[in-house]
Amino acid sequence: MVKSKRFIFARQFDGPPKESDFQLVEEETPELKDGEILVESLFNSVDPYMRPYTRQLPTGITMIGEGCGRVIESKSSDFPVGTVVMHRYGWCTHAVLDTKNKDPQNIIRKAPADYPKDLPLSLLLGAVGMPGMTAYFGLLKLCEPKEGETVFVNGAAGAVGSLVGQIAKIKGCKAVGSAGTDAKVAWLKEIGFDAAFNYKTVSSLDAALKEAAPKGIDCYFDNVGADFSSTVLNHMNLFGRMSICGSISTYNDNEPAKGPYPFVTILSKQLTVTGFIVTRWIKEWPKGMEQMVQWIKEGKLKYREHVTEGFENMPKAFIGMLVGENTGKAVVKL
Repeated sequence: MVKSKRFIFARQFDGPPKESDFQLVEEETPELKDGEILVESLFNSVDPYMRPYTRQLPTGITMIGEGCGRVIESKSSDFPVGTVVMHRYGWCTHAVLDTKNKDPQNIIRKAPADYPKDLPLSLLLGAVGMPGMTAYFGLLKLCEPKEGETVFVNGAAGAVGSLVGQIAKIKGCKAVGSAGTDAKVAWLKEIGFDAAFNYKTVSSLDAALKEAAPKGIDCYFDNVGADFSSTVLNHMNLFGRMSICGSISTYNDNEPAKGPYPFVTILSKQLTVTGFIVTRWIKEWPKGMEQMVQWIKEGKLKYREHVTEGFENMPKAFIGMLVGENTGKAVVKL
């Protein structure tokens, strides 16, 4: 048995999450049964989706989230000691996982056998993991960007948005992004965005979009939602495609956001608007992961990580990510 720590989701969030909403507990892991493995977490992820998902969950459970860890004890021949895995085991230092569980939404995924040794394992939670697959499939499957088109992404300096813009460039498109600090805007231009602006300091979002995308927007990858998206909608071109990935501007709202009805604009511009959860393509993830690794190795795709040291700082990392403290993927190193 091994001493394990985990954060309990102690109380429902009221507005922005607080450290007091979580409780740290220590306990011993149970003895393994046939088919089970004991995983020691190496990196834990903090992601925006955790904030709205908790509304559906009871308190008292381990806080949700994905981790990347190494098998340190095994009663499964398919997962020998030393195997690196990714799983939604939540905010914990150790996890007992049942390898016989074949639920496709909660499957234990192995790190690719040919994963480059010179790439950090934390990328399996970032550019080569769930955020990378979100950018890859959410843009290419739903927006289907064509060479010469304009792709706009908000939250562009985050784990997903920064990859969306670079994939758009790889596909021969004009990439436009928005972020919340001048430093983030500068980084977006460094990694190849054709235009980027600080949405917090522009005098008018409408004017900023006109300047950055004078020919209109063909593909919109939305991470922000609400009023921001209502404005972007007016800049969409005929037959434009919108991929709805998130709505981080509304996650802390206690009441549903109210805004202009978009339906006439969607109708008149004949737009395709699609929301998605990235696990719909889970069977295709190995192909997407292989492509992302290749682009990284070729220098076509650049990444940045915001690494917080220490498991005890999980709540701080989560809270900071929600207010934009990170550039690129936010992870916690144990």
